[in-house]
Amino acid sequence: MAKKLIIICILFSFMNPNLKAEEKNDSFSQIRLTTIAQAHQGNSYVTILEGIGQIEHLWFEGNLIPSFYIRIREDSRLLGVLTPQVIIRMYQEESFPVRTPSYMPQATVYWSVYNKQRFESLNIFGRLAHHSNGQQGDFFLEDGSINVKTGNFSTNYIEAGVIKTSLNKRFNAVRMFRSSVQVHPPILSVDELDNIYSFYRWNNFIYIFKLNKSENEFNKSQKANISLKAELNWFFGDFNNNSFLDIDRITFSTTFTYHPSFFEDIVLFAQYYYGKDYYNMYFSNTLNVFRVGIMTELIRF
Repeated sequence: MAKKLIIICILFSFMNPNLKAEEKNDSFSQIRLTTIAQAHQGNSYVTILEGIGQIEHLWFEGNLIPSFYIRIREDSRLLGVLTPQVIIRMYQEESFPVRTPSYMPQATVYWSVYNKQRFESLNIFGRLAHHSNGQQGDFFLEDGSINVKTGNFSTNYIEAGVIKTSLNKRFNAVRMFRSSVQVHPPILSVDELDNIYSFYRWNNFIYIFKLNKSENEFNKSQKANISLKAELNWFFGDFNNNSFLDIDRITFSTTFTYHPSFFEDIVLFAQYYYGKDYYNMYFSNTLNVFRVGIMTELIRF
């Protein structure tokens, strides 16, 4: 009797070849934790000149952001990411100087709370990060202005938040939403930043990836052909005597990317940014700029 039951089970598995395919399809329809981390760690990019708007004349701005992943196994719910990020700007001046790069190493931990089929997932993350410019000059010049060329800038911060992902079946697009709180303990920042730099920030982020294949065709990984990212940050705390609803407390950016078929891991992007400058000692400047460039895109769904 036992032998007959085994034979029937074997025959049944051969008569249902879609069984394994469905299991494989389900595994691909679940969004990977590394994919979520790649989207929220950021992308390396190079701008073409400085763009149009309120910013200094540049040949380019470059963001170098490689990520190193640490996990026990591929399907682990816990993921560590080490990121030695560097942002540089080359100015349209004699000898093409690259002044005071932003050094921004980070250590981030992601935890998958749940990960259902069809990209429905909820994740939390925590981050320790450093931001400095590698300079040791005086923070202020003799006239009281900020020494943007050689002044010492350094701050450390912690960030914690939540990431929600879902699939919009109507438009066949993966959506990601992130909300987090970022705290720069004053004791871990240079003293000169007191009252002129925001130590407390609320960051919100929406990412939409438009996919080529329908939800029933996730039997192998694919890249998004277009994407749209919007980010809105609000600065808390007392700095520069800003009122609670002052416009200087807000930064906003929106980025559109397009992936041409003849590029493997490069996309074209256009971005609008408004708000305080994120480039170390230039934090007191307000940017209002539209720019274009190329960006790496390694995310696979």
